[in-house]
Amino acid sequence: MVFLIQGCVVMALAIVGAADGSAGKVRRQVDLVELNHFMDDDGREVFRQVIFYDWSHAAKRYHVRAWRLIKKDSQQPCRHWRPSGYLCTWTDDGEIREVWAGQMKETWSREDPERINRKYLPEAQRVPLFE
Repeated sequence: MVFLIQGCVVMALAIVGAADGSAGKVRRQVDLVELNHFMDDDGREVFRQVIFYDWSHAAKRYHVRAWRLIKKDSQQPCRHWRPSGYLCTWTDDGEIREVWAGQMKETWSREDPERINRKYLPEAQRVPLFE
């Protein structure tokens, strides 16, 4: 079953991890999720992406852990009240992946925030979100 609630797609997954073992669920948590609309010079959206960040106390800034292109509206962050936070859900290789964040921001930019963040923490030094 799929429900559309305030622009968020919510799936009723009563049979996750059913007897055939075809679907498992992996959940991670980050400090911040960004929904970024990358725009061209004429103000048209080129793509949407979600960027997952953790706060670095040492650097006093957010560091990117991972990013993902939005291919379907159901992959956008969805506000939840209990527990409070934002949830991104998608499926990779038959496995359901969920990422919870306590905070969310939405941006429109002509520069990719994930690439800018590489100046502060190179991709090779990121803590993987999923291994």
